[in-house]
Amino acid sequence: MENLCVRERPLNHPLRRCGALLLSTVLATALGGCSVKTFNDPVRTASQVLFGSGSDSPKGPTYLTGYIGNVVSDEPQSAMVARDVLARGGNAADAAAALGMTLAVTLPSRASLGGGGACLAWRPGDSGGGRAFLFLPVAGSTAPEPGGAPVDRPAAVPTLARGLYLMHLRYGSVEFGETLTPALELARGGISVSRALATDLAAVQRPLLADPGARAIFSRGDGKVLAEGDTLVQQRLTGVLEQIRSMGVGDLYNGALARSFVAGSQGAGGGLTVADLRAAVPTETDPLTVRAGQVTVGFLPPPADGGLGSAVAFRALNAGGASDRVGQSAVAAWRAQAAGVQSGAELVARAQAVVDSGAVPNGGSLPHLPASTSFAVVDRHGGAVACSLTMDNLFGIGRVAGGTGIVMGASPKRLPPPLLTAAIASEGNRFRAAVTGSGQNDAADAVAAEMKQVLGGEKPGARPVTADGRINAISCPAGLPGGEGSCAGGTDARSAGLSVGSD
Repeated sequence: MENLCVRERPLNHPLRRCGALLLSTVLATALGGCSVKTFNDPVRTASQVLFGSGSDSPKGPTYLTGYIGNVVSDEPQSAMVARDVLARGGNAADAAAALGMTLAVTLPSRASLGGGGACLAWRPGDSGGGRAFLFLPVAGSTAPEPGGAPVDRPAAVPTLARGLYLMHLRYGSVEFGETLTPALELARGGISVSRALATDLAAVQRPLLADPGARAIFSRGDGKVLAEGDTLVQQRLTGVLEQIRSMGVGDLYNGALARSFVAGSQGAGGGLTVADLRAAVPTETDPLTVRAGQVTVGFLPPPADGGLGSAVAFRALNAGGASDRVGQSAVAAWRAQAAGVQSGAELVARAQAVVDSGAVPNGGSLPHLPASTSFAVVDRHGGAVACSLTMDNLFGIGRVAGGTGIVMGASPKRLPPPLLTAAIASEGNRFRAAVTGSGQNDAADAVAAEMKQVLGGEKPGARPVTADGRINAISCPAGLPGGEGSCAGGTDARSAGLSVGSD
């Protein structure tokens, strides 16, 4: 039964609604059994199959005309994948899932299958700012297997695939396996190394190439890492993606893939056990919210506490206050005060109380934080997804899990957590804006400042908002649906990202 629960069934199948909840039992989330009420029922399956892999697929893809939505991402190839999903009739969650899984191929320095993150999702009809999906990298066992390699670089438990699956289960319109097709094809056929990936490779060239597994993937063969424009083919990762598409995401957590990943991690000094993978589950919860006139802005909640920093900074900006490092200071104070709080509901309630107080907590500054990446998608109906992903370090621990081709994330026990932040603004049943950010310590303040600007009428990405913060933003001043002509996206001019829409 366990494997059946992780296989994707059509959403209109009579077993689908119950099966979704049985899956959540396997994931050990609060969704429980079939009698438990969920906040958002899955939407029905789209009539089309996006990439023609199903038995009932059309002879060729059907592309929409007119406005299809907007996509912004730190990595251009992933943005184009999401745009293609929207053009083929997929919704924002379909496109976001495809984009996130594609980043595991095109930007494994910040978003490999060995990492994790957090997403916000909203669609017309949602109340309370939509839903938040939290799948941050978690620490696992650091005990070596008998006779195994010493655990000298503890790895994070991989949560990316499971988190994107849960988000897509609640908001997607096609089977999750369909969203894997672009990533699989890019891994098999090869990608052109983007400026974003080339920059990350150059930053960690020496330690990365010290690992034989990483060297086999990212080396040019002359002792140097791949450069911008070089071709990167990942055959072993192709096999993993094929297995996930065939057997379901659960195989990476309690099946053959789980055992392969753990064996590879143990062999590379990363530790971890199959029990760690089974226990690492994503959660769905309320976002933090701030009202700005008739607009409700939802932010990622803790433990993705960059969202808390953004919410506090955004509220301060709306009250006429200064924005300089307000978000960073709020997160520093939060991390000092909230240590030891385990309950997700308690964390969110306490964080919302901090936001509602209107006070700006003075926690000083944060230590140098790990890197992350972010993206946002809005579809033609006004549905939106905004995500922030991380490896808790560039290329995580800098090692590959054996024959899986998966770059392992770094255990959060080794480094302070990054500032994962994203925000979605809505006005009644209309989408208004989505902003995500990276830039390490500046990420939270950058998202707050950019959201303030776009809600005030400025074009997304019109100007830098902080010294180091990098934003991705989509704005529809006239609202969506209904105001398609007003929608625009933008990325930070200092980044190597891409904004694409219907043109």
